[in-house]
Amino acid sequence: MHPAFSVIFLTTLIGVGQGLFTALMLGQTYELSNAEVSFGDNFYTIGAFLVLIFMGGGLFASIFHLGRPERAWRAASQWRTSWLSREVIMLPLFMAVVFFYMLAEYYQYGIDTSLLLGLLGVIVSFLLFYCTGMIYACLSFLREWATPLTIVNFILFGSASGFTFAAFYAAISAPELVATYGWFAIALTVLGLATRYWTLVRNAALRAKAKTTTQTAIGFRGKQVTQRSQGQMGGSYNTREFFHGKAESVVKQMKTIFMVLAFPIPIVLLFIGMSTESVFFLFLAFIVQYIGLCAERWYFFAQVNHPQNIYYQTIS
Repeated sequence: MHPAFSVIFLTTLIGVGQGLFTALMLGQTYELSNAEVSFGDNFYTIGAFLVLIFMGGGLFASIFHLGRPERAWRAASQWRTSWLSREVIMLPLFMAVVFFYMLAEYYQYGIDTSLLLGLLGVIVSFLLFYCTGMIYACLSFLREWATPLTIVNFILFGSASGFTFAAFYAAISAPELVATYGWFAIALTVLGLATRYWTLVRNAALRAKAKTTTQTAIGFRGKQVTQRSQGQMGGSYNTREFFHGKAESVVKQMKTIFMVLAFPIPIVLLFIGMSTESVFFLFLAFIVQYIGLCAERWYFFAQVNHPQNIYYQTIS
């Protein structure tokens, strides 16, 4: 598939926002259970504002993926059957809940109100994760995506990056939470590494047992079929939209990049940041992990071999 950078930034940025909000609610729960700890109302107010910035950045990036942005509202019209429409509904709903949570903390409407809004926000956040993952997992003909691991990876990657950013934010505003957020970020990153490696092994096995062949793609029963040219239709919409156009070596390099940047290096930087109480290393951990997750999302799209690519094999 063709990796659209608008979708890459959309899914990674909103993932950070969703993970960060979950981290805020974990911190608030910890504060309520420990009477000797207080992080101040501004910690949650500013934190919720940062969540909205990440969500807004992802929403802004998605505009560049639309052919007719003025008709974007129509994307929600097929909510009965389309996971994309359900995502389009859940994203602004989550932002609305976070916004009211921010107001509740800023104007101090009461802990019951903010906790209720926070719990609702976490629920909507995971529904948004599920809808985003199902956009790809529901496509049974794209076997690399058609697995529950797709949804699991979206949840783990978004949560890991959100908690990594939360550790950096806590180092500035609530040092008592740095270790909690840091260890959660490390645990989620390790789980993400395990599930992503699992999907890589699974997809390699699928490619070794491909169901679609050149014969089935063109409906020909002969045993020896070799496509030499696309004829005058070379360079069509299909070849641009459903194929990344890069050499296989580039795809392999991207896999190596994300496997290093998204997982082991952030873990090391988190350890250093927590042990030295360094804001710089915690911020660096987030930046490196986010770059790695962008590379992972590029590979997520590029590694899928759409069945039509078997028909459009060669451009003369």
